[in-house]
Amino acid sequence: MNPLRPGQRRRSGIGLTSARVRDRLADSLRDRGIRSPEVLEQIRRTPRHLFIEEALERYAYNDNALPIGSGQTISQPYVVALMTQALLMEEDGRMRRPAKVLEVGCGSGYQTAILAPLVRSVFSIERIGSLLAEARPLLAELGCNNVRFRHGDGMLGWPGQAPFDGILVAAAAAAVPQALLDQLAPGGRLVIPLGDHSRQELVRIERGESGDVRESLAPVAFVPLLPGQG
Repeated sequence: MNPLRPGQRRRSGIGLTSARVRDRLADSLRDRGIRSPEVLEQIRRTPRHLFIEEALERYAYNDNALPIGSGQTISQPYVVALMTQALLMEEDGRMRRPAKVLEVGCGSGYQTAILAPLVRSVFSIERIGSLLAEARPLLAELGCNNVRFRHGDGMLGWPGQAPFDGILVAAAAAAVPQALLDQLAPGGRLVIPLGDHSRQELVRIERGESGDVRESLAPVAFVPLLPGQG
């Protein structure tokens, strides 16, 4: 992802365009256990304040989730970094570079912006049309040219593009939708929050030769994964 160029959308709030605020955020995530230099570099490069309303932009580089409208939120940076790392990093620290990643829940586009430079292609589904309409041009401005978008039901996945080497789900489900499991390639990983409003865990499922291996990563709090589109 390339930095904003002259003439592109830019907000002028004090400190928002400074690399120092993003450096501090990345350093705090490293201190919390984000080990991937590649993921931390994307946190440093990505202007999170562009993905939220101007009224909230002074909170952009705090490690908090923020509302983005339509009952949805932009995830806290730590969770975005953790999910990206869980999807892409091997135990020895090497990074996978999947050919095709399915993202369920584009939302504001911030997770997409972190993920896109680290993989070959992203297929992003968003059920709320107004959010997708805002995220799509912003991601194009930021140079995320390897992303394809779809307005639809993320619980159904994207069968016409399956199988996927990675699937990242940005909303919580009671159980992993079978359609998503069916679209995961051999050797692929699926990262998803599971649970209800009272208790959720971030889970990684890796498809091995002898079956799927499931690992719980951290407690989280996400909006629910809903069917249909709006």
